[in-house]
Amino acid sequence: MFMFLPFSQRKPHQEIALRSPSMEWVRGEPVGHGSFATVNLAIPRNGSTHASPLMVVKSSESSCSVSLKNEKQVLDQLSTCPHVIRCLGEDRSVENGEELYNLFLEYASHGSLADQLKNRGGSLPESDVRRYVKSVLKGLRDVHARGFVHCDIKLQNILVFGNGAIKIADFGLARKAEQEQSGEGNRTEFRGTPLYMSPESVNDSEYESPADIWALGCAVVEMLTGKPAWNCGPEYNICKLLIRIGVGDEVPQVPKELSFEGKDFLGKCFVKDPRKRWTAEMLLDHPFVAADDNNDHDAIPLEDRDESKTSSSPRSPFDFPEWVSVQSSVVVSPESSPNSGKVVEWEVMNSGVGSSTLSGFCSPMDRLRQLVADESPNWNFSESWLTVR
Repeated sequence: MFMFLPFSQRKPHQEIALRSPSMEWVRGEPVGHGSFATVNLAIPRNGSTHASPLMVVKSSESSCSVSLKNEKQVLDQLSTCPHVIRCLGEDRSVENGEELYNLFLEYASHGSLADQLKNRGGSLPESDVRRYVKSVLKGLRDVHARGFVHCDIKLQNILVFGNGAIKIADFGLARKAEQEQSGEGNRTEFRGTPLYMSPESVNDSEYESPADIWALGCAVVEMLTGKPAWNCGPEYNICKLLIRIGVGDEVPQVPKELSFEGKDFLGKCFVKDPRKRWTAEMLLDHPFVAADDNNDHDAIPLEDRDESKTSSSPRSPFDFPEWVSVQSSVVVSPESSPNSGKVVEWEVMNSGVGSSTLSGFCSPMDRLRQLVADESPNWNFSESWLTVR
């Protein structure tokens, strides 16, 4: 996820002229940032591109550019999808003694849907949500049809353009569908944002197209209410959240004031069994979005507006990584082990949050050793326990 800065918060920036094998360009003012990359306006020079649209450049040190390179590979195969952000090329440059990998993308001047939510009073009218969702579904239909899973659908990763059209962005965590995880018997890969993760992703590290549909349902609730679908803030205990998602029959609460069509739509998104969850293609025929076919505008006119307690009691059996917050994106590769000497890098995309690292996941024996204590467990302490049935 990348945070985009309102124009009022952008500082003057000295333009830097750069040259690549394909074109000359100027690095303009910063418009956003992530944990491992910066986002600047990129301006072509000397007519080296033919009527190129205004674009941005996402740059990171070459040593930390795995996600950007993955995004480039995915976007190249989605270049004909009108509801997916366009990749305009790549480049390498040396600035201030550092080698950078640069990815050029079309510029969304109105930021993300998260920005729209903030600028329009904290929630969106259902009529707008219907049309936004329809565009996202069209994008997901194309992404899934080409054999990819986005893995991090959320409001921050859906961008709004000047004419109101929206496109899915930030494919750094995307993967091929039905792609086997590396490592024998591996079931401990986590990727995405906890608040939007599906039950099968939490329980079985399963990241297929139904996971994107679950995440879209969470985004719909957030657009309508201005609150996360699980109604918890950034400081909410992540392990508790993931247990709520993965255990039992609880699903995100559907807004009471939502229309019958909207409630039924969310019911199709929040099916616990991914095999029974509706696909993007099926949802495009749902009355919640299909009712807008007579006035089929993907672009929506935009209004310009100003901008826990711990104890020695037994832990949950879930061995979840320690996310910075429930609202940050992360991919934790399970390839490392304590004996491999490797360190797994968490790609946390959140404003004001630096990168975090985690030594590889422990083996079952190591996890048991960590539970061993000099004192006997206090079985009477239950203040922070969760009831699991």
